[in-house]
Amino acid sequence: MLQQTEEAPAQSLGVKLHHLRKKKRLTLKQLGALTGCSESMLSKCERGHVVPSLDLLSRIAMQLGASVAELFSDDRKDTCAVYKEGERPVLELGTATPNGHALLERLIPYSQGRQLNANLHVVPPGGGSLGTLSHPGEEVGFVIEGYIEIEVDGTTHLIGPGGSFFFRSELPHRYKNIGQTTARIVWVNSPPY
Repeated sequence: MLQQTEEAPAQSLGVKLHHLRKKKRLTLKQLGALTGCSESMLSKCERGHVVPSLDLLSRIAMQLGASVAELFSDDRKDTCAVYKEGERPVLELGTATPNGHALLERLIPYSQGRQLNANLHVVPPGGGSLGTLSHPGEEVGFVIEGYIEIEVDGTTHLIGPGGSFFFRSELPHRYKNIGQTTARIVWVNSPPY
C-alpha cells in the first residue's frame, strides 16, 4: 500500500484554492461560471472534502492564474530530493472508479521556478484523466506496466509496457487505463503543469 506522506492533501489543496480565489476577488458563483462547475462542488473542493478531477482542476487553475503543479506545491526549496519506495508524496485525483482512485506519486517536489514536473501515475482499470486537457508545455511518458489509451489532438494510441509517448501539451489530450490491471506510467511535464 502507498504511504501518504503529505499532510491532508485535499485540505492543503482546498486552502490554496480558497486563497487564490480570494486573491482574484472571485466569488464561488463567478468561478463556477468560468469553469463550468457548481458552487457546491467548488465549496467542497475548498473545504478539502473532495479532490476535483484533473480536467476540472486544470480549468480552475487556469482561471486562478496558477498551474496544477502549483496547487500541490509543498514550497520546499530542496536542491536534491530522494524518496525511497513508499515515501513519495501521493495525491489522489478526481472521482474513484470501482477499482479505486488514480494516484500521482511525486518524483520531484514542486517548487516555484522548476523546469520539470514528474510523477508516477498509478491508474486503476477504467481510471484516467476524466476529461480533455490542454495547457502550455510538453509531455513525455513511459509505461512501466499496464495498458493506456492516450488521445492527442483526436488521434488515439494504445501504449503498453515499455512504450513511451511525447506530445505538445497545447494539443487537446486525455488518457484512460483500458486494461484489466493497474497501469503505472512515469509522466514528465515541462514546464510544470
